[in-house]
Amino acid sequence: MARIGFVGLGVMGGPMAGHLVRHGHDVIVFNRSAAKADAWRAKHGGSVASSPAEAAAGADFFVLCVGNDDDVRSVVLGADGALAALPAGAVIVDHTTASAGVARELHDIARSRSIGFLDAPISGGQVGAETGKLSVMVGGDPADFLKAEAIINCYAATVGLMGPPGAGQLTKMVNQIMVVGLVEGLAEGLRFAEIAGLDLDRVMSVLTRGAGRSWLMESRWRTMTDRKFDFGFTVDLMRKDLAICLAEAARNGAPLPATALIDGFYAELQAMGGGGWDNSSLIARLDRVPDEA
Repeated sequence: MARIGFVGLGVMGGPMAGHLVRHGHDVIVFNRSAAKADAWRAKHGGSVASSPAEAAAGADFFVLCVGNDDDVRSVVLGADGALAALPAGAVIVDHTTASAGVARELHDIARSRSIGFLDAPISGGQVGAETGKLSVMVGGDPADFLKAEAIINCYAATVGLMGPPGAGQLTKMVNQIMVVGLVEGLAEGLRFAEIAGLDLDRVMSVLTRGAGRSWLMESRWRTMTDRKFDFGFTVDLMRKDLAICLAEAARNGAPLPATALIDGFYAELQAMGGGGWDNSSLIARLDRVPDEA
């Protein structure tokens, strides 16, 4: 079994680190909120470190799931960061949704010290983390991926190497671009059905078996029509991810007209006080008078 340092015990990272303990690994965690780390230890076992460096000392793998590029740099390269404490041959697995640029940057720095670095963003939401059924898209060197694959499989239903450093982050961008289009389409269709006076149970009993079928449709149509928006990935986090997508598109020239439009819709939800609602809340924007939506 491996020794694993793990940083970031949020709604995704906490359950993921717990799965590693349940699979018999020696896990030492760090979280900026010490109370959250102590609560995690009380629930899962394992050990708590006082810094990322302490969590990384002697580790075979160092896993992080934090907020953004700056957080990743701080955890890996900061004064108490992991990189200086990791032994040669260790592999860093970064599950943060961040830019492809920071993934390439840290891969090169880590490689210069004989340490692997994989960008490995995740999809599947809080439920996927809790059930150990995440989808993980990985960028990096094949040899590092082969080392880390069994570790990632402790909390993943699907894991694959997408290509060189940065490819995992680029794949996650593709995922988010597609997801927001699906959510907006579902929101508009449901609101149209409501205004048209259709029986939504009858409508969805047919459509969930048709060409528009998706996980989002099956999992969120009922909660969206009930205006329940407390199911994990928030509007604020989605806007963070879309900013990464739009910045990368500006760099590589990819056209994202619908994504940019929907990002503006999420900005409207933030202005409505919905930054903490989950990302399926796009339907709430359509509850306003149609010529204001």
